[in-house]
Amino acid sequence: MIIQLEEAKRSLNAIEPEIAELGSALRIDELKAELAELDEKTSQPDFWNDQENSGKILQRQKAVKSKIEKYQGLVTKHEDTFVLCEMGIDENDESVVEEVQSELKSLNELTEQMKIEVLLSGEYDRNNAIVSFHPGAGGTEAQDWALMLYRMYTRWGEKHGFNVKLLDWLDGEEAGLKSATIMVEGENAYGYLKSENGVHRLVRVSPFDSSGRRHTSFASVEVMPEFDDDASIELRDEDLEITAHRSSGAGGQHVNKTDSAIRIVHIPTGIVVGCQTERSQLQNKETALKMLKSKLLEIKEREKLEKIEDIQGNKTNIEWGAQIRSYVFMPYTLAKDTRTGYEDGNIQAVMDGEIDGFINAYLKQNANS
Repeated sequence: MIIQLEEAKRSLNAIEPEIAELGSALRIDELKAELAELDEKTSQPDFWNDQENSGKILQRQKAVKSKIEKYQGLVTKHEDTFVLCEMGIDENDESVVEEVQSELKSLNELTEQMKIEVLLSGEYDRNNAIVSFHPGAGGTEAQDWALMLYRMYTRWGEKHGFNVKLLDWLDGEEAGLKSATIMVEGENAYGYLKSENGVHRLVRVSPFDSSGRRHTSFASVEVMPEFDDDASIELRDEDLEITAHRSSGAGGQHVNKTDSAIRIVHIPTGIVVGCQTERSQLQNKETALKMLKSKLLEIKEREKLEKIEDIQGNKTNIEWGAQIRSYVFMPYTLAKDTRTGYEDGNIQAVMDGEIDGFINAYLKQNANS
């Protein structure tokens, strides 16, 4: 048993420089200085005069404080575990072995998680994420697959403490959905979810096929950051086709059943956005316009275009050859990412939102490329 404590001590010594390196990568000292400045701003007597600005300052203050506290918690956990381990060795106390091993496992997991957070250094990684789901060809089967993906990402968001808000929903013909959009609100939501943008392929025995044949279905997941209202995006009235319609679908009692839902077509690009979950038609319109701006700005940045007018609205086909990940339910169970090679055989857990392995593999690969 004491041999196990000696092994644990060696592991704790090995991880110590990693934790110090992590502190440098997270720029903890700079964050502490920034927090002091933010604290000073919030204590000013005129702080609440500009409510919009004060809200942003408080949001940043909370995020910086959380990052510092998380790292300090990691350092403290390492120190406490090391002391406990040394005490067990010095006193030949076998009773602490299980606790030391458990704390060491937790320490390694927390260190790995924080290493992933360091990779989220993109310009918009800290932003909220707007996630849209669209079935490919194949009718009911593809629409049901889009619904399964909607559930998967909703569960992932809830498990990670993000606020997941339904923005728009169009029911499928018999089952599933024709399109849906959610907002995932919280620190680094876009940084994590940007890896999920693309076509997802499903292979299973279709519950909608009385002959019990195997079907392949496709659906696309579109992920973009929520941008603050950006003055560089000018939307001209003549470029917008705005229609009101009755809300329907997954919102349940939270969806207003009057004709308050709004759908906007951006005529030059053919991009369509919609919102139906706000309380009034005006609020739905404002949210939909914000979504349209975010989508246009994301495409402009991604395609390195000079101006919004250069956007052609070309879409990747939601079909074979374009997929980023395959989910096989039959004849075996496996989810495999075509970009990183990462795979997980527990398909039920994956569909319940356990997709961190895929996200982390993508972030690590992109950091090294």
